[in-house]
Amino acid sequence: MKDVKPRVKVPKSAAVGEVVTLKTLISHPMESGQRKDGEGKLIPREIINRFTCDFNGANVIDIAIDPAVSTNPYFEFDVKVDAAGEFVFTWYDDDGSVYEDKKAIEVA
Repeated sequence: MKDVKPRVKVPKSAAVGEVVTLKTLISHPMESGQRKDGEGKLIPREIINRFTCDFNGANVIDIAIDPAVSTNPYFEFDVKVDAAGEFVFTWYDDDGSVYEDKKAIEVA
């Protein structure tokens, strides 16, 4: 079984209308399906194929991921915060697994 661990970094607070930087990383092997193992057999494709981030129920970012992305995909993006709320980060795996992390932010 693979050890998949999502990690996110969100500021604890922001001013109304402030643009904050969010950072995400997920530990994942990201096998493209094109490499061979020691016996010459193809290693099956196993990638995170989609990443989304929602804030208070509204989509902030939705990324389709191709096999060319490296192991442990990292995303960094900016979001304008108009109210306190919760970010929901979701990663979708080829095998049907869904990994999620949530982080709250307060508006000062």
